[in-house]
Amino acid sequence: MIPEELIKKIRQVQIYTSRAVDASFAGQYESVFKGRGMQFDEVREYTPGDDVRTIDWNVTARTGRPYIKRFVEERELTIIFAVDLSASGDFGTINKMKNELAAEFCAVLAFAAAKNNDKVGLLIFTDQIELYIPPKKGSKHVLRLIRELLYFKMPQRKTNITAAMDYLAKVARKRATVFLVSDFIETDFKKPLSLLNKRHDVIAVSVRDRAEIALPAAGLIEFQDAETGEMVLVDTSSRRFRNQYSGESSRRFDDLKDMLRSINVDCISISTDKPYIQDLIEFFRMRHRRF
Repeated sequence: MIPEELIKKIRQVQIYTSRAVDASFAGQYESVFKGRGMQFDEVREYTPGDDVRTIDWNVTARTGRPYIKRFVEERELTIIFAVDLSASGDFGTINKMKNELAAEFCAVLAFAAAKNNDKVGLLIFTDQIELYIPPKKGSKHVLRLIRELLYFKMPQRKTNITAAMDYLAKVARKRATVFLVSDFIETDFKKPLSLLNKRHDVIAVSVRDRAEIALPAAGLIEFQDAETGEMVLVDTSSRRFRNQYSGESSRRFDDLKDMLRSINVDCISISTDKPYIQDLIEFFRMRHRRF
């Protein structure tokens, strides 16, 4: 039995995403993710104006008349969400927890994919593989993915992005667009991510909270590391400490972006304190212009 509270949450996410995935958003999605390439359709006789580069020389030599190859775009896509639901995601100071934001973000794209008749799959990981659901089509399948994301009982675990990338490389046989959704506290995963991106189109989604970017002046606060349990007392009223904290946070994020850029992986940054739909549309437009 699904708890009533979870049903209510799923319904809320469904309502929000159905409004977000309007004609404009769906159009942007389709314009960027156009399929894996071109597949052969037929051979037909050459007519003036056809591209001479498409001439099939074997058929032309056999028949004595010029023929060209016709191709059609492979429209069906496979989208896989690789979502880090380790203990550090159970944090949020504005509106929602990071893991809730990750689930909502995935839901928006999953419903856009379903509307476009694409397949959607899900990998939930921490420092181990927690759940893998192979890609399928349909709104019912998307609702199952959302339910799993929201219902996941998070153990006190760390993050292992390398293990997740290695696992996906084994199970994802067909080329897919992979959204790697994480707060990227772990940093040593460049090589497996680069290897996965050679076979698939990987997009990193950085999930953050405002308090992880800049601390408010709130006096003495005791913080606990969700992944290690370590406790530390800090004086947030100290301007020097806050400046060091925000500087370190900015440096880590810049290092992440530089690393992703070096292996040609795009990055979207989302935060619990602000809407992201327009940023996602702008990201789609950027990729459309590039491709």
